[in-house]
Amino acid sequence: MVAVARLPGIDEALALVLERARPLEAEAVPISEAAGRFLAEDAHAACDLPPFPSSAMDGYAVRAADTPGRLVVVGHSAAGRPEARVLGAGEAIAISTGAVVPAGADAVVPVERTNLVGAALDVEAVGEGDNSRARGGDVRAGDAVVLAGTRLGAPQIGALAAVGAAVVRCRRRPRVAVLATGTELRAPGEELGPGEIYESNTLLLHAQLTSAGADVVVLGAVADDEHATRVALESGLAADVLITSGGVSVGTHDLVRAALAELGAEEVFWRVAVRPGKPIAFALRDATLVFGLPGNPVSALVGFELFVRPAVLALQGARDPGPVYRPGRLASPLRRNDERDELVRASSRGEPGGMTLEPLLGQESHMIVRAAAADALVLVPRGPGELPAGAAVKYLPI
Repeated sequence: MVAVARLPGIDEALALVLERARPLEAEAVPISEAAGRFLAEDAHAACDLPPFPSSAMDGYAVRAADTPGRLVVVGHSAAGRPEARVLGAGEAIAISTGAVVPAGADAVVPVERTNLVGAALDVEAVGEGDNSRARGGDVRAGDAVVLAGTRLGAPQIGALAAVGAAVVRCRRRPRVAVLATGTELRAPGEELGPGEIYESNTLLLHAQLTSAGADVVVLGAVADDEHATRVALESGLAADVLITSGGVSVGTHDLVRAALAELGAEEVFWRVAVRPGKPIAFALRDATLVFGLPGNPVSALVGFELFVRPAVLALQGARDPGPVYRPGRLASPLRRNDERDELVRASSRGEPGGMTLEPLLGQESHMIVRAAAADALVLVPRGPGELPAGAAVKYLPI
């Protein structure tokens, strides 16, 4: 009796991928172009923020010890035009939000708590420091503002610009080549002949890769021909990552794995205990990561989220490349698979108790149109029986 090799599970296969996904080199990136990039090193403040004591609102800069009482207005401090004089006893200086609090003042009285009659100002009581932002109250010069491995979104870009960071060091974007295989494939818009189908996987993968921060080159589709397949693969191996779809199973026309071996790629694993996407292959040639995804579109989508996206993020130095599962509850029961973990397409809806996930009808791996209604992949661990409605589960947003 021939022993059947044990297939790695999702976590084991992912660990093999991430062991080999080493962060790419760093480069200088203008802050205006850094959105979506990953910091290669901690970014520090170039100045205190605020860089001077400033007013939190429109009103009057005063000495708290002079309030409540009647004061004399002796000047005005506007944003970008600070008042030079030092505030004396019994005086007030009109001030705008964000303007420098003049020397001698230790508080700001909001304008709505004052009454101005000529140059005389009646003010209510305030305490020392009220409505005044201390210099360096947000961050001090030299402090870390955003840590290495962080993906820069709007809050991080705003913070870095506010502390004077004109240029930041980020990991280079991975260059990813995408190749579809199959004589039956035609581009959308072309007329279909007998036995032909529209090629959708390169567009699907392009969308996923773009959202992961990669620079993508689509090599198109190649027929099931040994020479043509080898030539196309050799071109794709010049990238940081090569992704193929189709040609990794055991059929006569599944040529990708053999061609990759001839080109010097070392196969790390072939097939994973997951549904859909069992035939996925992962190989390495020099520093190029190679993912052979199945041709069925849903298998390609799932394989990307489980293995390719984490690898692309790891190449960019992400602190947690994922996949990051979220908690939810099933709206209806799901039967489990005895041998493989399963990713089930579902639609999600927010409810008072959390996220509820409704599995979609039609879970076969070729049903990409059914998948268009999904915004979640529910992880159903292998095992006997079923998960009942209301069961706590984990899911990946898509």
